[in-house]
Amino acid sequence: MADISFREPIKITCTDEYAQDGSNQTFQKDVQVYAAMTGEGKKSKSDEEQSPVSTIAEDDSFYVDFEEDDSRDPVNFSLWRKWAITITACAFTGIVAASSSSFTMGYDTMMRDLNCTEFQATVALSLYTLGFGVVPLVTSSFSEEFGRHRLYIVCSLVFTLSEIAIALANNIQTVIIARSLGGGFGSTGATLVGGTIADIWRPQQRGLPMSIFALAAVASTGLGPVISGWVDANPHLGWRWIQWIHAMFTGAYFLCVLVFMKETRSTIILTRLARKIRKETGNERYRARAEDEKRSLSTMVYISCTRPLRLLLTEPTVQSFSLWVGFTWGVLFCLVESVAPELQSLYGFGVGETGSAFTALTIGSILGFIANMYQETLYQKYHARKGQEARLYLACVAALLLPTGMYIYAWTASPKIPWIAPLIGLTTFMFSAYVIYQVTFIYLADCYGPYASSALAGQSLFRNLLATAFPLFTQQMFSRLTYRWANMLFAIIATVMIPIPYILFLYGSKIRARSKFSRMVLEAEAQQCLPAKK
Repeated sequence: MADISFREPIKITCTDEYAQDGSNQTFQKDVQVYAAMTGEGKKSKSDEEQSPVSTIAEDDSFYVDFEEDDSRDPVNFSLWRKWAITITACAFTGIVAASSSSFTMGYDTMMRDLNCTEFQATVALSLYTLGFGVVPLVTSSFSEEFGRHRLYIVCSLVFTLSEIAIALANNIQTVIIARSLGGGFGSTGATLVGGTIADIWRPQQRGLPMSIFALAAVASTGLGPVISGWVDANPHLGWRWIQWIHAMFTGAYFLCVLVFMKETRSTIILTRLARKIRKETGNERYRARAEDEKRSLSTMVYISCTRPLRLLLTEPTVQSFSLWVGFTWGVLFCLVESVAPELQSLYGFGVGETGSAFTALTIGSILGFIANMYQETLYQKYHARKGQEARLYLACVAALLLPTGMYIYAWTASPKIPWIAPLIGLTTFMFSAYVIYQVTFIYLADCYGPYASSALAGQSLFRNLLATAFPLFTQQMFSRLTYRWANMLFAIIATVMIPIPYILFLYGSKIRARSKFSRMVLEAEAQQCLPAKK
């Protein structure tokens, strides 16, 4: 062995039968490859062509890797399997988003049954979104340690239990605690889905799956109140049945996770495969690279909690998009909180009719989803010239339409103007909100590569903190400024933010060139290209 250099990885193989059953007999065949390298044996070419790849490290460990077309590699899953995983993951996003907004439609009957104030009910709404921002800082590390599949199982189960706890609650304190838990465990539906999509779809294929993810997150925010409004309007049902219906949907989803979901994190799959090989053969040299590069769980939690904050505080690209999407998300939750009293006081809408009005939010999201198909065409056409900034064409349009929709909603809030007018403003606003939400995820993922999870966690934290805070002062602001001038204030702030996507579209590459993390991404990409150049 002294004559063999290990500076460049030396590829040996395990046969396909061994990868499946791990028999000692097959392992003995694999040892022949190692012997051939030392002059003690020989392996036929046909055997090499059939085997999944392993690599010998400097300590004579056998690193287990995927073959180029290995079906166990998540990016090589069948198209049916990829879409089953994508739709199942996005369904959780939709359920969680619907639960966040539909809760408001049961305020009146809940305040009556639990003898609580509207502010206490609003605290329950806000703490739900707080869990979305804080908990993922920790759970992202658990996905690296234990895999994504287990998190989906645990989180969907606990989320179901939290909905049941709310339905059975006898006081507002129980509701607040259960909503906090639901938001924390439901955050998987908002944060882990993007990583799941990145696991199984190649970068050039992620446009449509990410659009579906954004559609589930944004459109369901409007769809939830449409259903819950009519549930609460029924005197035999009320707010508890809103939660029971959510529990039924989430319980059914939990079963779908068991049937359709599969582990998609490649490092976890390779680690389990290497562990199985060691167990069956008794040879401890078979290892996954992730096992040698692995940090302690406490270290990973520390990094996942601090790195998003570092990116949020130091990266101009993350800061600007976090501010933009955070403001938009905060206004969205203000609208969710204020649409019902506005329509009921100005137009005499009942609870069921008010819920139906939220259809405008869903329609706006669907229109944004359709428009994004054209954005994907522009990205494919101009990516070679514009790079990541080719993602921002539609965002520049959304920057103009966001305040436009808010101006329409503000100035048509009058009983003298037909009720359809403010709903047109809501639709325009929601179209823009969908585009901003979707482009934030995909643009930051493109810009920050291996640090994308941290960049997205940073913006998610800031976005959900604003979504937590905004509803807490909504009622006071609308009562003092009136609906018209309060919404005007939001529209003016949105107008000030119009330049954000334009500046990044024109100067984004120069801004990233001066960024520490972006330079690290560029260097990593350059190193990956070196073998190809050789």
